Amino acid sequence: MSTNPLLDTTGLPLFDQIKPEHVTPALDVLLADADAALTRVTGPDVPADYDALSLLLDVATERLGRAWGAVGHLNSVADTPELRAAYNENLPRITEFYTRLGADERLYAKYKALAEAQHNLPAHELLSAPRQRALDNALRGFVLGGAELQGAAKERFAAIQEEQAAKSQAFSEHVMDATDAYAYYASADELAGVPQDVIDATRAAAQAEGKEGHKLTLHMPSYLPVMQYATHRGLRETLYRAYTTRASELGAAERDNSPLMRDIVALRQEEAQLLGSANFAEVSLVPKMAHDPQQVMDFLRDLAKRARPFAEADMAELRAFAKSDCGLDDLQAWDVSFVSEKLKEARYAFRDQEVKQYFTEPTVLKGLFNLIETLFDVQIQSDIAPVWHESVRFFRIERAGKLVGQFYLDPYARPGKRPGAWMDDVRGRWKRPDTHATQTPVAHLVCNYAKGVGDKPALLTHDDVTTLFHEFGHGLHHMLTQVDDIGVAGISGVEWDAVELPSQFMENFCWEWDVVQKLTCHVDTGASLPRELFDKMTAAKNFQSGLMTLRQIEFSLFDMRLHAEPGSESRIQAVLDEVRQEVAVNIPPAFNRFQHSFSHIFAGGYAAGYYSYKWAEVLSADAYAAFEEAATAATGVLNPEVGRRYREAILEAGGSRSAMENFKAFRGREPQIDALLRHQGMS
Repeated sequence: MSTNPLLDTTGLPLFDQIKPEHVTPALDVLLADADAALTRVTGPDVPADYDALSLLLDVATERLGRAWGAVGHLNSVADTPELRAAYNENLPRITEFYTRLGADERLYAKYKALAEAQHNLPAHELLSAPRQRALDNALRGFVLGGAELQGAAKERFAAIQEEQAAKSQAFSEHVMDATDAYAYYASADELAGVPQDVIDATRAAAQAEGKEGHKLTLHMPSYLPVMQYATHRGLRETLYRAYTTRASELGAAERDNSPLMRDIVALRQEEAQLLGSANFAEVSLVPKMAHDPQQVMDFLRDLAKRARPFAEADMAELRAFAKSDCGLDDLQAWDVSFVSEKLKEARYAFRDQEVKQYFTEPTVLKGLFNLIETLFDVQIQSDIAPVWHESVRFFRIERAGKLVGQFYLDPYARPGKRPGAWMDDVRGRWKRPDTHATQTPVAHLVCNYAKGVGDKPALLTHDDVTTLFHEFGHGLHHMLTQVDDIGVAGISGVEWDAVELPSQFMENFCWEWDVVQKLTCHVDTGASLPRELFDKMTAAKNFQSGLMTLRQIEFSLFDMRLHAEPGSESRIQAVLDEVRQEVAVNIPPAFNRFQHSFSHIFAGGYAAGYYSYKWAEVLSADAYAAFEEAATAATGVLNPEVGRRYREAILEAGGSRSAMENFKAFRGREPQIDALLRHQGMS
């Protein structure tokens, strides 16, 4: 058993050695150890003492969490039938353990006794502020975890958790499988207008399979350029239909997410009722900044009202241009990206494709690292670790020669890898109670842009660059923390509707000339982006921002209504249709099944929380405004002093204080919406 790589949790995961057959034996050991720790810690010999509880329970559960995290990560980025089977076989065991842990009355009693004892202690013996916050979070977690339920209600609550976990995993698999299963082999004629690098990549993909023509898929590096540039309207419609009906009843029956969506929403509603809440949205909001569903919906509707005039103008302009310049009297959903791109070219005289030639991956990474080093007083350099794919790289972050954190970068799209981009933790910062050493944090940063063809580097669209900066913001939140208590270090314990603040904050730098210059190096000439082209990009920055804002509000309001209205599981499409009638100015065709691949809310932790993106944008725009206000001719927005204050107040503090306290520590006041409206050209 000593040779099982999943049991080696002292250092970095042995990703190059982990095989599907290791999963079950490793979890046999780790679950038994965690169970034994739970039995011991809830017994009479262990006092209601923070350190005593942490030494036994946190050490065992952190080890289990790290091993299972490695399995889950591989399942997302290197999916195989064997690994998927091992993951799904063990998912119920993991869910059962954590559900039981979170609902254990004996453990809850120990934590309550620990909290109670705080009232009678002298000041010097009280828990530190971060530990008090972690304790408060834990007590709240017990209530939400069903610790106060009894008998049949408690059993049903546990069963619901297992069912939800299995169904969410199946939802995610259906989206991945539906995406991977689709291929359309296009002729060269059909690809008229499509950028040359995409034509080369799709031809290479077809040749690799011994096929003629060009292999088009539903992965973003293939799908999006076709939608933006292909003059062949029939091809755009074909791909649009395939993309927007993924994992629905309009495709393969075995990948239809319709029953899963109904079941997931119904299970959440039942969970809420067991906890004494009127709906799941109320339960979801307990640990968030927003107070109740009505406050969230009022916020979204207010923002929709502000954005609507801009969105209507965007849509009117698009329709008029489609008619006058593209010969399209009836603008359809599969025309929108194409006509938008043409309109942008006509109005601002540049193409995204032209910009892409300047954003070569090595230069983008060098510029990003330079920015982080300048603002946050750290150094980033290559490091060595076992990886799961040859294209994965590993880096370390240091300050004054001392290790602060490390991260894996997995940048490229490939089959067997979940679509989208995300940051995940490998391990958190923690002053370990077993060794008394400080464990440094490690993160995964995952993107899905296209790999370079031949000896050419990968070329990133400006959107790809923005996404990379976004995920790095999450990574910095996790890695730069200085909190030593694992429950509130980095992103742990941060309210979900504030967790997007550091990620969205980083996106702003992608629109600063001083920064962008250092991110660019033309793939053929080596020249940096011309100022004239950057000015056109900036002029186009808020192109269709009204439409994009309403689209985000549409998703957010659909999510909130779905989880706030009992019985909504039987009318999911109807709820979405009603939301679109209320807020959208561009309603998709009836066959569109966007919700069937809305993994954020059905498989990704954002249930009754998708509004967080807009909520946190208010925080991030206002935080960034501090850099704009302090900009000088010498530093531009890269002011190290403001960077230090931001780092200390928000990134280093992590979840050890409320997000509002962190924000006020940085800005000296509560957040205001003005900066967001100004940044999006809607002030």
